[in-house]
Amino acid sequence: MRSLEYVADIEKDMMLKEYLPTLGLSVTLIKKIKQTGIFIDGVPCTVRGKLKNGSKIKLLLPEEKSEGIPPMDIPLNIVYEDEYLLVIDKPKNMPTHPSKGNNLPTLANGVMAKFDGNFVFRAVNRLDRDTSGLVLIAKDEISAHKLSSSMKKGLFTKKYLCKTDGIPSPREGRIEAPIRRLEEGNIKRVVAPDGKPAITKYRVIDETENGALCEIELFTGRTHQIRVHMAHIGTPLHDDFLYGKECDGGYFLRCV
Repeated sequence: MRSLEYVADIEKDMMLKEYLPTLGLSVTLIKKIKQTGIFIDGVPCTVRGKLKNGSKIKLLLPEEKSEGIPPMDIPLNIVYEDEYLLVIDKPKNMPTHPSKGNNLPTLANGVMAKFDGNFVFRAVNRLDRDTSGLVLIAKDEISAHKLSSSMKKGLFTKKYLCKTDGIPSPREGRIEAPIRRLEEGNIKRVVAPDGKPAITKYRVIDETENGALCEIELFTGRTHQIRVHMAHIGTPLHDDFLYGKECDGGYFLRCV
């Protein structure tokens, strides 16, 4: 069984339950640890155990693995890995995780194979099937909690590259247009006054006669946000089957 070990760094004595949240542990994980085991200076205890400065804390973590994600031995382009985090360059036409009605191998299937099926797939960010780019995967619940919290606080910068049909005017701008689902049961999104706030910043970095290569920065994370916003200003993503012109290919969108 995996464990976490800490040395209390406190100015005055306190109960363990007061100290655990300062370690970045989520409420959910603390509840699980209560069931698996807690030790202070080698002695079993509960979260009501007393801590002194320098007390050694050992927390036993539950053994878990993702259900419903069978391992599949598929190539993974790993660009960074340490004991807490895995960063993978997801290719186009690969879903991040399994979903209803999808039969394609997913990034999650490949990651499960890397860890012989003994892993919980925790993607900190997710990319659409047709979007390539970097996906951050936390290796444990604590890392997932810290990274997700940082993302919610706006401490992550999310940038993408895309090709557009037509050249945005002006060449650089900020789109603030709320987005909602077109109708219940429809995957398509639209700009509408009663939608959720959505903010996209774009900058043209190269252009041709018929289109442009743009750098996109997201300040919110609505479904299809880049595709909806770029279509909204009259320059949809190249070959976007849902928001642009009819095509027989697929739009270009890459998370960088």
